[in-house]
Amino acid sequence: MTDYIPGFGNHVSTEAVPGALPIGRNSPQRPAFGLYAEQLSGTAFTAPRHENRRSWLYRMRPTAEHPPYRRYEGAARFAPGTDDAPLAPNRLRWDPTPLPTAPTDFVDGLVTMMANRDPAELEGVALHVYAANRDMTARVFMDADGELLFIPEQGRVALHTELGRIEVAPGQIALVPRGVRFRVRLPDGKARGYLAENHGALFRLPDLGPIGANGLANPRDFETPVAWFEDSDEPTEVIQKFMGSLWTTTLDHSPLDVVAWHGNLAPWRYDLSRFNTINTVSFDHPDPSIFTVLTSPSDVPGRANADFVIFPPRWMVAENTFRPPWFHRNVMSEAMGLITGAYDAKAEGFQPGGISLHNMMAGHGPDLASWQGASAADLKPHKIDGTMAFMLESCWPYAPTTHALGHAQLDYDAVWKDFPKARLPADPSA
Repeated sequence: MTDYIPGFGNHVSTEAVPGALPIGRNSPQRPAFGLYAEQLSGTAFTAPRHENRRSWLYRMRPTAEHPPYRRYEGAARFAPGTDDAPLAPNRLRWDPTPLPTAPTDFVDGLVTMMANRDPAELEGVALHVYAANRDMTARVFMDADGELLFIPEQGRVALHTELGRIEVAPGQIALVPRGVRFRVRLPDGKARGYLAENHGALFRLPDLGPIGANGLANPRDFETPVAWFEDSDEPTEVIQKFMGSLWTTTLDHSPLDVVAWHGNLAPWRYDLSRFNTINTVSFDHPDPSIFTVLTSPSDVPGRANADFVIFPPRWMVAENTFRPPWFHRNVMSEAMGLITGAYDAKAEGFQPGGISLHNMMAGHGPDLASWQGASAADLKPHKIDGTMAFMLESCWPYAPTTHALGHAQLDYDAVWKDFPKARLPADPSA
């Protein structure tokens, strides 16, 4: 059974073997048991103390020991960018990615759907989906371009990382920091979900402002795994994402050999059911920012590089109000996914495992059936239940990949067709 330590961004100290963790210093001349001291930095050394993320690892072999990388030829649908065609402003939507029939692990089941910055710029975000039916064996994965947020939709994933083991199920999320190597196992035999890749400022909890000290995602509900290690001298393939492409090399041992570590850069998991939803108790649908779980700020205050927002079960009680999200255009770009149930502004065509994309200033809102139902609804208190949707919002416009453009729904615009024209009085001045 995996143990966890509660808290978000805490400085954790943990060891899998008693005496492995140095006390009072980070890099002793001779670490215990012949271990190697290695610092993993998620921010620049000189980042302000309150933003600085780093951990000290005490491992059986140094990370620097590896042969050259060569281009990885698998995961054909995992590719950066699109062709040279201009980015169209059209709204897009996708059906769920089918589960594979041939044996496929997490790496080979990755599909890049969209991205919005070059990883070299240290800004932007990408959205991938994964569909797998086989454990990763004798191989590990590492992302040098950004931190990875797992959002399972179907089946559990067990993440065996350098800093500990995490099991995450649909309705939970897990984050693996940039540069941390890990293996994905499938306790249920198959799994499907979303993978958000953040190239910019590290995800953090949003400020609460007038909400006060409590609410939304509370720090104590985030769980960091305790130290764990794998002592194996068998060949292990390391697949690394670097500058948008995948590269591979092979070690003569498992790199998941960190015996002890301390610091505040580590994987974690979070149960979305613990999100303390804030909602209106008077009138009007509030801005979706009140559903923000995590934020990655940009250099412009209030304009996020990436926000991870959820739409969980909640009570709707607003009086004389159109309760679903209203029609709007937005300077931010919105990529949405559905984990379970139905989304209250999309009556049809948006399934668990699917994606929708509304880039900046694209007009969108409830489809015709949702608008009709909400406009005629009896406005008694109503609980939206059995659902969980999310939005990966960014100030940068998303460019769908060539693969994604070839698999988009062809009739998405039709959901806003045939809205009745407003009927004005015969004499507008009357």
